[in-house]
Parts: sequence; structure tokens; C-alpha cells
Amino acid sequence: MNARKASARSACCAFALAAIALNGCNNPTPPPVPPPPPSGGYGNLPPQTATAPGPSGAAQRFLRDMDVPGQWWQLFHSVQLNAFIDEALAKNPDVDAAQAALRSARETAYAQRTSAYPNAQLSYSVSRQEYPTFVAPPLSVSSTEYTYWVHAVSLNVSYTADVFGNLRYQTRSAQAAAEVQRYQLEATYLALTSNVVAATVQAASLRDQIDSTLRIIAIERDLLRLTQLQRQNAQASGLDVANAEVALRQAEQTLPPLEASFEQTRTELARLLGRSPGDAPTVDFGLAALHLPENIPLSLPSKLIANRPDVAAASANLAQAAAQVGVAYTNRLPNFPITAQTATEALKFAGLFGPGSLLSILTAQIAATIYDQGTLKHRQEAAVAAYNEAVAQYKGTVLSGFEDVANSVIALTNDADALVAAERSERAAQKALQIVLSQRNVGWVSSTASLAAEQSYEQTVVTRVQAQATRYGDTAALFTALGGGWWNRTDVSGS
Repeated sequence: MNARKASARSACCAFALAAIALNGCNNPTPPPVPPPPPSGGYGNLPPQTATAPGPSGAAQRFLRDMDVPGQWWQLFHSVQLNAFIDEALAKNPDVDAAQAALRSARETAYAQRTSAYPNAQLSYSVSRQEYPTFVAPPLSVSSTEYTYWVHAVSLNVSYTADVFGNLRYQTRSAQAAAEVQRYQLEATYLALTSNVVAATVQAASLRDQIDSTLRIIAIERDLLRLTQLQRQNAQASGLDVANAEVALRQAEQTLPPLEASFEQTRTELARLLGRSPGDAPTVDFGLAALHLPENIPLSLPSKLIANRPDVAAASANLAQAAAQVGVAYTNRLPNFPITAQTATEALKFAGLFGPGSLLSILTAQIAATIYDQGTLKHRQEAAVAAYNEAVAQYKGTVLSGFEDVANSVIALTNDADALVAAERSERAAQKALQIVLSQRNVGWVSSTASLAAEQSYEQTVVTRVQAQATRYGDTAALFTALGGGWWNRTDVSGS
């Protein structure tokens, strides 16, 4: 008996060693470690923007030692904007979907982690069996067929010894997948808040542009009326009247696109807030209700890599891909399942735990694939290629983050210069208008000339409003590029 046991143990060891040797061909390497992030920065960026006179013309300073606040949109000092953000975070369905996806991924990771522990199943069964007399000995003399009721209770315990770490790698993969979903949730928060800010700025800008356009149209109507009167008094030609009417119609043509854009922006805001288009919010304020943030944080490149949700998600995806390499590698090695079963059977329920009814089985196995035409090997190579893909995607995401920040700073610098030019043009037009009005009061110029000067001034106002809106929008874009300060937030759940 001892010789037989020794022979069985030797056979098992030989089988395991052979499987390891066969699967170890080409010496598959353990899972690689994620590489460090690529070095680099934003380039030579200015310390601050230019200063423009008038509203929203303050210089914006880029501070490298300043952290991004969690509620960065509050730097615009707008009660309406803050209310929009709060409603969007509470009611937008994209947030609900991202939170549910995170909960699902975390539960999946927890379920995978528990697979490394023993599994126990308890079952009870009862069966009715009939046998003819020539098969079974008679247990009863009341029938030619004999009926047996068999009651059984069994406890099955199974466990796979994670000798080579296959289950650990699967657990790491599931945990990394949950981390990907976590950062995708943060990206959803960031995209939502950024879009609400952008839509609010756009709506406020369009409101100001519509007001200025309505004033321009009113001026053009007055000009047409005066030109028609001059025509009646032989002081203007028919061509002058036609030109005045053309100017009016051209001004009127600019109004419908602005009104359409304004309504479409309100519809977009409604979607972001979780409302239907019929319940779109009222935007009855202009850019004057918004404050331009003057102190702008500019995170160091090393912090940006840790702060941007898309970079963090790419890093977690890289960890998941590395874990999948480990899964594919250990799939080629033997596994060691162990099962234990304890059962009891009786012809009556009361006899289930009586003497002689107990059955116990303990099974230990060594299982390995010794030939599969290279299937597992190719799966491992596919996992390695997927990992290399994740490495490239991670590096590309980091470089895109650097690019976004640099482009946003450059845009803000140019926005300030454009606002300076727009403010100068507006001040020049305003000065000309004041001169014309003073001359009209003493009879040196006609009402037509004064209306033309007023029209020119209103057009510079529209240009200045557009420059302001661009500056507000690009400021929000920079906060987005910097990661949005989600690591400092306490107003959202699910992360």
C-alpha cells in the first residue's frame, strides 16, 4: 500500500513538472510593470495675460503653486451658474449611468476577489425510485414493483489553490477595471460641469448680442425713415433710400441666427440639467452677471498626470492590461483544484443522520494543458500586444493633456489681446459718437450722421461681447484641461 502511494505521488510530481516544462517553452515573462509617464511640459508660457480696460478686462495670472478648487465654476461669482451646476449634478442621466457603471464594476471586482476563497454548497434531494422484482430484492409484498424513497443531504466544498497567481491576476484586472470606471465617473462630472459653464456663457453672450442687434436694427429703421424724409424734401436720392433699406435688411438678417442660437443653447442647457426642451431654463442675464477669474492655477506637468481623469483612467487601463498578461501567462501553468464532499443518504428522512448513512469524498487534482496547438501561447501574445497598445494610449493621453493645457493658456493670452483691440475699437467709436452728438446739438451735423455713428458704436459693442465670451469660455476650458479639481470635491457621491 505504501509503495502504491509513493508511486502515485511520484506520478503526480512528474506530471506537474512535465506540464510546467511544456508550457514554459519560449520562457514567457511575468507581467510587465507600467512605465513611468513621459517627461515634458507645456513649453514657454507667459506668466499672465494682457490687461484690457472695461468689463472683464483684468489680467489673468497663471499661478503654478495654486491648486484647482473643487468647485472651480464658483470663481465666476454667478448665482445662476451655481444653481445650474447643482441641478445638473443632481439630475443629469449621464451621471446616474456613470455611477451605476462604477457600482457594477466594484461589485464585479468584489465577486472576483471572493473567487480565491473556498466555495461551499449545501443541497438536499429526494427521489422516488421503482424497481421490478427481478432487479431489486423485495422490500414489500404489496406490489410486484418496489418503490424506494431516497433522501440525500450533501455538502460540497471546492477550492482552487492559487499556486501561480492566476486568481490574483484576475482580481487585479477586475480592480483595475473598477478604477477605470471611477475615473470615467470623474470625467463625466468634469465634462458635465464644463459644458454647463460653456452653455451658460454662450447664452449670456447671445443675450447681449441680441440686445445690441435690436438696438442696431432700431437705428437702421430711424436712418431709413430720415432718408425717406430727405428724399421727399429732395435732400436725398432714391439710391440713398435704397442703400438705407439694404442696411436695415442686412441688420435684420443677423437677428434670426442669433435668436436661433440662443434657443438652441437653452435647449442644450435643458438637456444638461436633465430637463426636456419644453422646460428649458430662462437665461435673462448677460455677461455682466459673470466675473472673470483672475488667478488661474497652472498645475505642474507631474501633477497634471495624476489629476486629469482621462490620464488616470488610461493608467488604470494600463494596469488592467498588465494584469491580463499575468492571467494569460498563468493560464498556461497547472492549476490545483481541491474538492471535498460529505453526503448522507437514507430511505427515510429521519434516518439521514443515522449510523451507516455518511459518505465522504476528498479529491485533489493537478490539471494542465499539455497540447493545444499553441492556443494559450497565442492568447498570451495577444495580451502582451494589448498591453503595448495600452502603453501607447497612455502616453498619447498624457501628451494630449499637456497639449490641452498649453493651447488653453495660449488661447487665453490671445483672447486678452483680442479684447484689448475690441475695447479700443469700442472706445474710439464711443468717442466719435460723443463728438457727433455734441455737434448735432449745435446743428453742425445731421441726425442721419449721428445715427450712423451710433450704429457703428453698437457694432463695436457686439464685437466686444464676442471677445468677452471667448475669454470666459477659454477660461473654463483651461480649468477642464487641468482636471477640474475633482480631488478637492466633497459635493458629489459615488467616487
